[in-house]
Amino acid sequence: MKNEATQPKNPHVLTAKVVRGSGSHVAEQGSVYRSGVSAESVGSTMLWLGTISLPAGRRTRAHRHEGHETALLMTAGREIEIWSGSELEQCELVHAGDYLFIPAGVPHVAVNHSTENAEFLGARNDPAANESVVLMPELDNIVP
Repeated sequence: MKNEATQPKNPHVLTAKVVRGSGSHVAEQGSVYRSGVSAESVGSTMLWLGTISLPAGRRTRAHRHEGHETALLMTAGREIEIWSGSELEQCELVHAGDYLFIPAGVPHVAVNHSTENAEFLGARNDPAANESVVLMPELDNIVP
């Protein structure tokens, strides 16, 4: 049985699309996003793909993404901390070459204590350039 959601509604209209680099924006949680594939750029209905930067010495605000999963590959930088869990009790170190998976609904904070920007290739199953973010200010002071 075919997954109906993945089948084009009119396969004669759809074609492959090349997306040239676009401008960046600072997301609500504080990281810098540069969309490649998105609902806005190509009409994607299930996928966002782009780059995400966390500048040197910066961190994101505590947040979660209610309706989508996020997959990241750290492509440059020294190391970041990713704090996650209901009380941000878990800390993992992420280095260039590491993959990171953030399930939907999981509170998290990314911290870059380094003097180098951290760069990521990211994908998520929310096609909007401005993803759905729920800020969690009550958790912001937990992470050093």
